[in-house]
Amino acid sequence: MTGIIVAFPKAEDAKNIKNLLVRNGFSVAAVCTAGSQAASQADYYDSGIVICGYKFPDMVYSELRSCLPPGFQMLVMASRHVLAECVEQDVVSLAMPIKVLDLVNTVEMMMQSAQTRNRRRREMPKKRSGEETRLIQEAKCLLMERNHMTEEEAHRYIQKSSMDRGTRMAETAQMILAVME
Repeated sequence: MTGIIVAFPKAEDAKNIKNLLVRNGFSVAAVCTAGSQAASQADYYDSGIVICGYKFPDMVYSELRSCLPPGFQMLVMASRHVLAECVEQDVVSLAMPIKVLDLVNTVEMMMQSAQTRNRRRREMPKKRSGEETRLIQEAKCLLMERNHMTEEEAHRYIQKSSMDRGTRMAETAQMILAVME
């Protein structure tokens, strides 16, 4: 789940940014006034965006960035001369005063980036354990021996049965072994 966390040292600034985002269709998960609060809120989400100022009562933005989980992006909003000192490569920045359209477009771009990254992570093939690989191989050997299938045919059979049942291939292989032995 992706969450937007707004963190500024002044509660009024944080609430104003939150209200601006909500009016433009974004869901804001939390509003914080300290870096430690933002970091603890981020632990509840798989990914997200922290929109924050340069400095908090307890830390600066770079310290907060190092406390965030890997799936989080950061948008720092500060004056131009302060942003000139920000050299973090994985931090997006907007100069104050901001235009509403710039903020909305930047957050939209960051959300799309997070969704793409999450989709890629979900679509990556899962690594099988040695035990799962062994089960699949045993089931293939049994199918090849008893049903006179090639290895490719046996693999496709397990794969198709797995898809039809909505189970993982290792579970299907285990069922085949239980039924045929």
